Order: sequence, then structure tokens, then C-alpha cells
Amino acid sequence: MASDVLADLSRFSRTPLLDAVTPIQRLHRLEQALASDAGDIRLFVKRDDLMGIGGGGNKLRKLEFLMGEALASGCDTFITTGGMQSNHARLSAAVAARAGLACELVLRPNVPREDEEYRRNGNILLDGLFGATIHELAGEADAAAFAAERASHLRRAGRRPYLAGTGGSTPIGCLGYAACAAEIVAQEAALEETFDRIVIPNGSSGTHAGLVAGFAAMAMDPRRVQSFAVLTPAEATRGKTHELAGATLALLQKDASIGLDAIDVAGEQLGTGYGMPTEAMFEAVHLMARTEGLLLDPVYGGKAFAGLLAALRAGAYRQGEAVLFLMTGGVAGLFAYRPAFERRA
Repeated sequence: MASDVLADLSRFSRTPLLDAVTPIQRLHRLEQALASDAGDIRLFVKRDDLMGIGGGGNKLRKLEFLMGEALASGCDTFITTGGMQSNHARLSAAVAARAGLACELVLRPNVPREDEEYRRNGNILLDGLFGATIHELAGEADAAAFAAERASHLRRAGRRPYLAGTGGSTPIGCLGYAACAAEIVAQEAALEETFDRIVIPNGSSGTHAGLVAGFAAMAMDPRRVQSFAVLTPAEATRGKTHELAGATLALLQKDASIGLDAIDVAGEQLGTGYGMPTEAMFEAVHLMARTEGLLLDPVYGGKAFAGLLAALRAGAYRQGEAVLFLMTGGVAGLFAYRPAFERRA
């Protein structure tokens, strides 16, 4: 089944950006630290932070297909939108540099912070290092409209721009995580393990939608994917994920459907809003760092892992289950949140 999905994906233009299958590792020290809560629940992590280009992260899977489409259509400029500390923007800049394309990033503040660490450190520092042209908009500006007008301007000047959606979360971009679903199934066979839950953060919904579409295409239950909303409330996130998953499955041309009840999105880790720290996030980041030496970002992975910990402590996972946490990268964001971590220390 996994090979069938991967064969279907060969119909799409794709630029290889991953050096190898990302590893799945057992979190033995974390299990020991959580022994009173976890019992015999087995905890694993899939290291999608371990990718070579631009500091790595889940957006590279989406960019394989987005950049593939851009190059196949003869584009010379890659344009995308995001927040000031967008991981997708950083990786778009890195991938464009490697492909020899110009990159323009349309960024606006979507977190109520004005300190220099947030505005000039972390991802936005790297955007400049990768050579991207950065358009900083006011918080209330329409980034999508600005990007579309910028693309029109470049076309009038004889350029050939490619316009990617926020977070790379378009049906084409989501194919990257349909491929990841097939990758996980192949790894389960190699490890002689079945993951009962796959836990992820959900911002622009593309990672969750792609995984769900991939599992549905393989006639597997997509409800084992559990995401924690970090951008918008759970119901809005669930609706967007459902829509994207359906559109991605349609690209795969599979005789299958995905019901709204197959989309498991929890909202209790969002806190006061996108990019706003929570005590649970701080605990999760510290716990992973101090037991496994692994770094979670404060916006996505930190909140999703906090959700996993809360579910574990609430008895939401049955004894004997295997839980896989998908590390989506974004470590550069930690440096933009230095003041918040120092205040809590």
C-alpha cells in the first residue's frame, strides 16, 4: 500500500530536498521520567527536524512539491507569505537559494511583540542570510493581496514568479505529508511496531491534512493522527484540515473519502493565541531538552508536545499503546523567544 502511494506521487513534479528517510527514535529517558504517568506506554519521535537544508523542518516536505511545480513551470522567483518568525519563509528562502531562484517573503507581525529579539533574531535573521527580499507589512495588512500584486508586478517586468500559500499548505504542498504517511508505514514494518497515535502541531493544517490523505489513500484509519491547534481555535482548524485533506486526496485520485469525524484536533494548548507562550509549553520544552537532549520550538512543537503530556497524564492513551510524536523543527524560533524563557527561569 505504501508503495502504491509513492508510485502515485511520481506523477507530480518534485525537487528532492531530503537526504534520507527521517529516523524514528525511542524516547527511553522520557519514558523513565514519566513512568508514574506513562506505565507501559511506549513513546517515540520522528525526527523531521533532521533535514539538511536551511536548518531543517517539516516545511521541506511541502517544498519538495511546491518547488518542483515552480521549477517545472519555468519560474524564476519564489514568493510566499507568513509571520515574522515563519519557519516556512526561512525554508523557502533556503530552498530557493539552492535552486538558483530569487525569493521574496511577504511577512507581517501576527504575534503582539515588538522587542528586537522577535523582530530581528531567529528565523528572520536567517531569511536575510539566505538572500531573500523581505517585505515587512503592518499587522492589519493583507499579505496575500500584497503577494499577488507583487507577483503581477514581476510578470509585467518580464519575470516568472511562483506564488506559494502561507505555510506551504496547499493541496500540492500537502502531498509532502501524504508521502510521509507512506514513509511511516514502511518504518512501522521495519521496526515491527504499530503507532496507535501520531501527535503533531497544527498551524496552517498542511501536515495534518497530508498525513490524513496519505493514510486514507492506503485504506488506513486516519483518526490515529491527533493534532493540537496552535494558530486558530480547534473548530476552525478542524474545518480547514478537513478541506485540505479532501483536496489532497483528490490529487491522489483515490476512491476514498475523509469524513470530518476523521479529523482529530484539540484546542486546549493554544493558550491566548498564536505564538503566545504558555506554562505547559515551557514545561514541555524543558522536559524534552533535559531528558532527551532534543529541542522543541516554542510555537508549534512545544505546544503540541505539551498536549501529548497532558493527554498522557489524563489517561487518554491506553496502556500498551505506542505514541509517535512528529518533531517538525523550527528550533530557530527559540532564539526569538529568549526574553520569555529568561523571564520564566
